[in-house]
Amino acid sequence: MSLSFRFAIISDLHIALPHTIREHPKRLHLVEVSIPVLETILERLSHLQLDFLLLPGDLTQHGELDNHAWLIQRLKQLPYPVYVIPGNHDIPVLEADGWSIAANDFPRLYQDFGYTNPDWFHYTQQVLPGVRLIGLNSNTFDANGKQMGQLDAAQLQWLEQVLAAHAHEFVMVMIHHNVVDHLPHQSKHPLGQRYILNNAAVLRQILRKAGVQLVFTGHLHVQDIAHSDGVYDITTGSLVTYPHPYRVVEVLTNEQGQRWLHVESGRVEAVDGWATLPQISRDLIGDRSDSFMVKLLTSAPLHLPLEEAMPLVPDLRYFWAEIADGDGLFDFSQFPPKVRRYFESFSAIDTNGYLNLIDNAIALRLS
Repeated sequence: MSLSFRFAIISDLHIALPHTIREHPKRLHLVEVSIPVLETILERLSHLQLDFLLLPGDLTQHGELDNHAWLIQRLKQLPYPVYVIPGNHDIPVLEADGWSIAANDFPRLYQDFGYTNPDWFHYTQQVLPGVRLIGLNSNTFDANGKQMGQLDAAQLQWLEQVLAAHAHEFVMVMIHHNVVDHLPHQSKHPLGQRYILNNAAVLRQILRKAGVQLVFTGHLHVQDIAHSDGVYDITTGSLVTYPHPYRVVEVLTNEQGQRWLHVESGRVEAVDGWATLPQISRDLIGDRSDSFMVKLLTSAPLHLPLEEAMPLVPDLRYFWAEIADGDGLFDFSQFPPKVRRYFESFSAIDTNGYLNLIDNAIALRLS
């Protein structure tokens, strides 16, 4: 099948109208720029011939009805289809609480953006002839109402049925939580587990069996492309955190019938009132990441005593910002050997020790 199409990805928008913004001393999301940054990206995309746009969750700051309503009206104005899924910030509670919508409201509100059944949190759409998108909901609640990232059994069963029924099509999947580790030992680390799907291995197995290679995620707020036995998880950083990225993706079939995926990333460098936006957002992460770095140093696998960890924290001021930027290269030669090896393992180096800059731009041959 000769397929050629182009689409864009904007993730973790955290849309926040001014009257909905709540200040928190440890907030890393620069939600104050969510709307102007989105408008800047949409203006840039208007000069491209896009077939559709993907928004992999966290559309709003905290599921506020006003923020959902604003975004829905804005998306309706676009000249191309938009497909969304919920992130943990979009449906943070099961029942409406006066601030956030009820979880069940989400598919009803977004019926123009992928959802065909207002009672289902997942959907499938033929976005182009021969091209199918599957939108999954990775937000579930336990018996105590606690939110977690997991696909329930009914959704997994539905997924297998859809994949079997459309085996002849080119299928892509969108889900909020990561399905492949983007950071060293992410799925086993206490600080990384919350960003990856609890039953990611089950999902990967289903996708591999069906020959699905492309999964588009968000949640982690970093630019990263990772793979596991042929399944590629392309996660896109947040619109409201450094480096304020988005992606333009093309699937092309050449004259020899080979299918290629081309990914290019863009960034928003300034909006009105924020002339030095990247530096401001990078400093925000640096200013508020001390407690996170202390946890990283004192938890597994390093287990440093607090008195050994604290002197290292200043040198890690921009560590997470560089992770978010993608394709990071780290030199911590001033650290003790064990600590140095750990933090330098986050560098964009492949298993053979070679430079592997794929997080922001890649040309990938698909099978």
